[in-house]
Amino acid sequence: MSSTALESQQAKTIDEMKGFIRKVLADPTIPAVCMEIARKYQNDPDGRRKMAEEISASTTIRIPENWSDADKIFLDAIHEVLEDEQALY
Repeated sequence: MSSTALESQQAKTIDEMKGFIRKVLADPTIPAVCMEIARKYQNDPDGRRKMAEEISASTTIRIPENWSDADKIFLDAIHEVLEDEQALY
């Protein structure tokens, strides 16, 4: 990937993440809903896809079928929070 293409991809990812952060700040219930959904699917082999679909259906967060880098970052962050929760128990 060329430097220009990489920079363009990074700018797109940053813009998507900024949009996500705006949605979360506008509706503070989103994190709790996302985590509740994530807990339902955390042990499911197809859990990430199911989680993405239900989050899209239940919140203003839209995760398309073909995940962008920003979508993957968001789903990775949810997974890390679940791991942190499990470590506390």
